[in-house]
Amino acid sequence: MEIILFPHPTLRYKAKPILRVNSELHQIVREMFRLMYEHRGVGLAANQVNLPFRLFVANEAGNPDEGEELVFINPVISRGKGIEESEEGCLSIPGVNRQVKRNKSIQVNAYSIDGKEINQTIDGFLARIIQHETDHLDGVLFIDRLGDGVLKSLDNELSNLELDFRSKQRLGGIPSDEKLLESLAPWEEKYC
Repeated sequence: MEIILFPHPTLRYKAKPILRVNSELHQIVREMFRLMYEHRGVGLAANQVNLPFRLFVANEAGNPDEGEELVFINPVISRGKGIEESEEGCLSIPGVNRQVKRNKSIQVNAYSIDGKEINQTIDGFLARIIQHETDHLDGVLFIDRLGDGVLKSLDNELSNLELDFRSKQRLGGIPSDEKLLESLAPWEEKYC
């Protein structure tokens, strides 16, 4: 398992709800936490590791020895309140950070990896993480929330990532977009 990079097509794929949790999914979650910490992140969505289901992991501290490890399965966000702007980045778009407006407070409904219902009002940094990762599950990247002028300032960085990705595809190191999306079907059959 590895973190996929922009413009990998799975990053734009709308993830499907999870219908079953088994020991393999528990192992996937452990591996997602490992990757998140290795890359110094605070959240990681399943489609960032090329999996098509509605699940993400988070730890505000970004450190396995600090904070709380949280798993959100089939998250739904509602009742957003207030707006604040803060810097965000993304493990799938390395080296790119920009100011993004998000709700200060949200209501989140989801399930934990142990099947417990999560139904909470969340604010602060964790609310931002939940919104960012839920966007991923909907095929939305934080760069999609930037104004045209700010997005234009990222042309070089995004073009370089795209050029690198497409070059690897042409050389056979990465399958075609069609093949990459086809590879999601067995995962959907198993869990969704």
